[in-house]
Amino acid sequence: MKPLELLKPLNLLLIFLLELAVLVAAGYWGFARAADLPVRILLGIGAPVFLAVLWSLLGAPDAKYKTHGAVRVLFELAWFGSGAAALAVAGRAGAALVFAAVAVVSKTPAVIRRQ
Repeated sequence: MKPLELLKPLNLLLIFLLELAVLVAAGYWGFARAADLPVRILLGIGAPVFLAVLWSLLGAPDAKYKTHGAVRVLFELAWFGSGAAALAVAGRAGAALVFAAVAVVSKTPAVIRRQ
C-alpha cells in the first residue's frame, strides 16, 4: 500500500473518533454546568443522547434521512461545531480550538473526496 493510500483509512478513523468526541464534549458540557446535580446529570446524559439520535437520523451511513451535498456539509459543520462550542462554553477554549482545527483539517479532504 502506498503511503498516500494509507492516509485515507487513517483519516476516516480520525473522523470517526472526532464524531465520538462530539458526544464526549456534549456530556462534559452538561456535567460541567453550574447547576444542581439532577440538572447536571440530565444535561450530561441528555445532550449526548440527543446528538446521537440526530446523528443516527441524519449523519450515519445508514441514516433514515441521510443528508447529501451542501446539506451534508452544513450538518457536519453544525455537528463538529457543537463539539467545539460545548468545550468552549465548558471553559476549555484551548481544547475547543484544537478540536475545531483537527476537525477542519481532517474533514476537508474527506469532503473533497466525497467520503
